[in-house]
Amino acid sequence: MYSTTRKTAGLGFLFLCALVLIPLLRADPLLDDDPPPDDDTFFFEAPPLVFEASPILEPRSFDDIFPNFSRSRKRMVMNDTGLRYSFEKDGFPTLVPDPDSGVDLLSSIMAKKPSHIIEALVVVPYNKRELDMLDVYNALGRVKNIKDHMVSINGMDIPIFTETTRLVSARNRKPIPDPPPTNILPYEETMYVLFLDPYLGDLYLRGDVSVSLYGITYSMTNFRDVSFSIFRVMKAGRFSAIIYVEPIKEGMLIYGMSGLYLPNFIAKRVNLTPNMNRRITVLLDWIIEGMRIQEESRQDKLFYRLQKN
Repeated sequence: MYSTTRKTAGLGFLFLCALVLIPLLRADPLLDDDPPPDDDTFFFEAPPLVFEASPILEPRSFDDIFPNFSRSRKRMVMNDTGLRYSFEKDGFPTLVPDPDSGVDLLSSIMAKKPSHIIEALVVVPYNKRELDMLDVYNALGRVKNIKDHMVSINGMDIPIFTETTRLVSARNRKPIPDPPPTNILPYEETMYVLFLDPYLGDLYLRGDVSVSLYGITYSMTNFRDVSFSIFRVMKAGRFSAIIYVEPIKEGMLIYGMSGLYLPNFIAKRVNLTPNMNRRITVLLDWIIEGMRIQEESRQDKLFYRLQKN
């Protein structure tokens, strides 16, 4: 199967060349031999550019992104729980990608000046077939399914979120359904979602999706204050979470980091680490479920469509 991937690497290179050359060709001025347009010339706005893209270039290995992991730590990464660490604003992260990998979540998280940070890393092995970035995009498009996942607390299955839904916009907070699966992978996309959390307060999030050469990044920030009962727990913009997903040789790499700022008098009364871990568990279970659903779907095409709006 990897040999097929290597054959598509050349097509991926041609696609990258097209990204550079096509805008230049579109921007060429009229040639000297062409007659100047007259007043009756019909002008029209071209539709968004759509390219046929190879699903993946040669996939990277885990060591390409996180080198120097011991065998025991790799085994921990390869199970459903993965590795998780937490630290406060004066601490240091444990899961640091190679600087040349192009994966950097820490800078964006720390730019929000959080008081508490948690990081997670897991690799989900493939079961039936390899997945590509379009599979990732479709898997993580099922926002409604997040609320269906529970965590075990004292032997009881407890739902963390009572509702998860997309919203029209930051101003129009009307719930809307998830879009159906697509064969078009956008370069970037913005969505607005609501997580109803009866324990820590409801989260109104702006989610920004961006596609890079090897993976997809989901960045989320709260655009409204988080309140519990009549008390404001967290100001708008003080919670951020970033999830990076990349198809690698060993499976699907999921690397996430979240940070939030809470005043000391609130942080001392809330045991943040287990509460944040439970929510990360829900999100990881949701992502893994989405990947398994994608594995069951047929994929006969060798190309998907990559669109720039």
